[in-house]
Amino acid sequence: MKNSIPYTLLIAIVLFTYACKTETSEGSQADSSTEKNLYFGYKPPGLIPEVFVPKNQTTEDWKLGNPDQLDMNEFYFTYTGNNPFEDPVIVYRNEGSYYRVNKYNFKHNPGDSNILYSRWNYIERTDSGWSKMKSLGPMFEREDWGIMVMSVSAKGTLVFDDYKSNDVIRMSRIINGKREEPKLLNDQINTGKWTAHPFIAPDESFLIWGSERAEGYGLSDNYISFRQHDGSWGQAINMGDQINSELVENGARLTPDGKYLLFGRSEEKEGEDGKKYWVTTNYWVDAQIIETLRPQ
Repeated sequence: MKNSIPYTLLIAIVLFTYACKTETSEGSQADSSTEKNLYFGYKPPGLIPEVFVPKNQTTEDWKLGNPDQLDMNEFYFTYTGNNPFEDPVIVYRNEGSYYRVNKYNFKHNPGDSNILYSRWNYIERTDSGWSKMKSLGPMFEREDWGIMVMSVSAKGTLVFDDYKSNDVIRMSRIINGKREEPKLLNDQINTGKWTAHPFIAPDESFLIWGSERAEGYGLSDNYISFRQHDGSWGQAINMGDQINSELVENGARLTPDGKYLLFGRSEEKEGEDGKKYWVTTNYWVDAQIIETLRPQ
């Protein structure tokens, strides 16, 4: 998402965020007995999805990277709070003749915590912090492709969507140490409208994505496909009425430890001025729900 921000205003925001210190509110320190069954301070859900209500964030939850070498053309914040929906690193980058900022949300690499991916970019952890953004190269950074979400497995397999090519999902594996050209996935995945927001399991045993299909519950639903013995992707399975509804569901992914499945449910609303906008509610559920969908 792009936002136009005056250069001087952005500098003020960055410096203010870095300088601010927020007091810890009373009662935020739970005793050990209370924390025993909590997940990062939250009561975790079971097999029925629950709305995730994040605790109030403070400036202490975000750390400005490399503040001693601050570069206003590209800088980043790292997240140290306890909201599993937050990305670990957010990069802001100047990409225009005036200060047009791109916000890149970087995702975990389950096989290497020192590399994070976002769209056709990646960053690497260094001794002084995260590196500048690097391109995955011409195989991915193409004008005719519109990548929104990039997901990576522990083996380095990349799966990504493409809104410029009639909403499809592609995959690129590493074979004999060499990155292969991205290939379209089969019709089990690339069928329907708005096929996007893929997530590949760390062990590549399943793939989740969002799509609108005739047999669905309404608008975009979350679907899952399990890897078959021959390496192909199996039947697309609608994740059911506990996960999906008549609204828009997408963006499903596991927490980095694999314990919980996160997804968003979005609804279009109309403001008093007649303008329409989207409101997204985040949900989470025990990741064991995936096993209830696995074909026997």
